Parts: sequence; C-alpha cells; structure tokens
Amino acid sequence: MNDLAIRNVMFLNENDELKFGNVFIKDGLISEIQTDDNWHKKIESKETYEGKKNFLLPGIIDPHVHFDLDLGKISSLDDFYSGSVAAAYGGVTTFIDFLEPVSNAKDLETAFYKRLEQAKDSVIDYKFHATVMNPKGNVLEIVLKMEELGIKSVKLFTTYSDSDRRTYDQEIIEFLELSKEKGFLVLAHIENDEMILPSEDHDYSYLPIARSTESETSEALKLAEFNKRFGGNLYMVHLSSGKTLTALKMLYGDILNKSFFVESCPHYFVFNSDVWNKENVYLFSMAPPLRTKKEQELLHTLFDDVYTIGTDHCSFDKEDKKNKMLSKMPLGIGGIEHSFDVMFERFGLDIVPKMTENVAKIHHLYPQKGVLEIGSDADIMIYKLKDGVITTNHAKSNYSVYEGLPKKGTVISTISRGRFVVKDGEFIPGKGTYLGGKYESNN
Repeated sequence: MNDLAIRNVMFLNENDELKFGNVFIKDGLISEIQTDDNWHKKIESKETYEGKKNFLLPGIIDPHVHFDLDLGKISSLDDFYSGSVAAAYGGVTTFIDFLEPVSNAKDLETAFYKRLEQAKDSVIDYKFHATVMNPKGNVLEIVLKMEELGIKSVKLFTTYSDSDRRTYDQEIIEFLELSKEKGFLVLAHIENDEMILPSEDHDYSYLPIARSTESETSEALKLAEFNKRFGGNLYMVHLSSGKTLTALKMLYGDILNKSFFVESCPHYFVFNSDVWNKENVYLFSMAPPLRTKKEQELLHTLFDDVYTIGTDHCSFDKEDKKNKMLSKMPLGIGGIEHSFDVMFERFGLDIVPKMTENVAKIHHLYPQKGVLEIGSDADIMIYKLKDGVITTNHAKSNYSVYEGLPKKGTVISTISRGRFVVKDGEFIPGKGTYLGGKYESNN
C-alpha cells in the first residue's frame, strides 16, 4: 500500500504534455502515476491529499546559493535552517551550496566537513560544490580529493585577484582537461579581472561601470574557446547579459549546452539598470551587476539557450547595505523563496525544466531528482494559479527586491522525499539529506 496519494492534479508527463491525474508515493519515492491510461485501476494509499486541480510540479533544484557565507567582516544572513525554510516556501526541495574557497587538497577536506556540520539543520536536501582560490600547482591533488569525497563540481573565479581568489588560465585549462577524464563539472565565475575597474572610492552607482558587460563577455568567450580546444565540462554561473549570450551563441553555438552550459538568475530577467534611478538602488547591488534594458531584452529573447536558473541567494539586511560605498557594501541579494514565482510569471511552464530536470542532469542528480517519474524521489511542489503580488518573506533579511512584483500563482505545498515540508501554507519541521550523485558527460 502507498503512503500518500495526491489526487486530482495537473502535471507534465515525460513528453511535456499536460495531464490530469493522481500521483502516489511510497517510501519517499514516486510509486505510481495515474492518468487516463489507467484511470480505472484501484490504487490504495494510507493518506490522501486533495490537489484541487492545481499544478503538481517537480520540486525546484537551486544550483547556486550562499548560506552562511563568510565574507570576513560580515556573513550572509541566512543560515542553512532559515535559508532552507524560505526555499521550501518557494517550492525548492534541493539546493547546492559552496564550500569555502581553498587552494589545496588538505584544506578542501577540512572545508567539506565544516560545511557538512553547518548544513545539518537544513529542512530539505542539499549538496556542495567545491570552491578553489588560486590553486597553483595543486589542481590534480584537489581533483583527487574531490573524487575521494564524492564531490562532482568545482567553482573557480576568473577575477578577485586582489583577494587571491583568481584562478589563472593554465590552471583553468588543467581543470577542464581533468573534468573530461574524471567526469566532474567546472563552474566558472566569468569576469575579466583586468577589465574590472578599481571602485574603492566610489559609491554603488559606479558598480555597472566597474564591472562592465564587456568584462563578462570577453571572459566568457575565452573560456568557451578553452572548452572547445581542450574539452571538458564547463558551466558558466550567473550570466547577466544578453550581449554575452548572443556572442557565445554566435561563436560557439555548436558546443553551447553540449560541452559548456549557461546558468542565469531571476534578477537578470526581472530587473535592469533602470533601478539606478531608484532611491534604494543600493539594495540591488550584486556581482555581476544588473545590465541595461536592451541587454535584458536580449536575455529574454535567448531564453531557450539558458540551460539552468540559479538564484545566487546571498541575503543581507537593509542596514548591511546602507553604507553606499562599494568598498564597504556586501554584494548579493536574497531570492530563493520567490525564484519560481517571478520566472513562472514571465515564462509559464517553459521555465520548469530549467529549474528542475536540466539542473538535475547537469549537477549529477538525475533521475533521482528533477522529474516526476516512477522510482524518482517524491520531491514535489503543488502550485495554485492565482494572480497576485509577492508579499511573503520567510528568509531572515528584512527586505526582498521582489516584494510587490506580480505573480500568477502561489506555492501551497512542498514535499521532500514524500514528506510535507510545507502543507497548505504551514511549515512542518523535518530534516533534509546530504546528496551524492553521478555526472554523465555530454561530450
């Protein structure tokens, strides 16, 4: 007998066809799916949840969050508990955070176990990307340690040389070559370090000048060329500009979303540099910064070429950002609770694979996560269509840049491995699980 029946819901089948039916859960997995093909089959369950003809969608997987991020003088506001609660209210059932940046294998192991301890209070499932900083001479050792620890992805920076976080070209190439051999994913923060202008003596309005579109585009093209020439598995995080994506598609369209992949974030689709006319513009400060309306429109036009959506959730209070000098202002915004709402409002059901199945495939979680299939984890979001505006904020931050924006629906329930985390708007305490996984190269 099944543990839970979710009846009378609308969902997308494996052919992306909208179906009406029932979904059954047993031992944390999807056990049966009932549609018009087997409607007359009697399927019993211990508990029934009435779906009321709402959408049943795979739980969102956020591949890019920063909980408890230590920035030296300040840390991001959400810890793993508060961040995961906010995530659950947004239909997110899995997230991927980052280990502290390290330059050698020994420190990687230390960072891994430290993060495991920090993350134990998460209420939904989670995993980690390794993060490196100027790993000169230590690339192979780091990769072998990743392999030993079961970590299937590593993030590097092409900028931040002032804090010794930059990874230089030779090591980038080495990571790419090893990623092809070992089957892991290389995540890259793409900004040209030499093109980023000093900003210590400037206020927030200087941010889009200091970190220009050109700095992103030039670095993205360089790494795409590295990927084409040396192979490997490359993933560009938080791409901000339609101009960058246009150039990538024009010059490297033959390998785009085949050997290298592009992630973008909701805020680059929702906001543009017009916010610089707002009185509270400093609340929108992030790296890379918001781009022009024209670049935003290009990003919309090339929506199909964006493989995944990650929030880059890194929240702070208003007071944290109130010092308007860039040198003293933390860069980052929250948004994990509202990511699906704002993207669904713009793209409808077309956004679903970019926040579920595609994320699972590239980040080593498929088919355990990201799909509604028999045998997959019962990670589920129940979404009710209803026009409204964003008002809730379950994260710790005392503001949200998304507050007041229109939405076309509401997450009413979130289920993780068959367990309600949010049920009809009410939070139900529980524990998430640290995940492993396997990456299959698309080369």
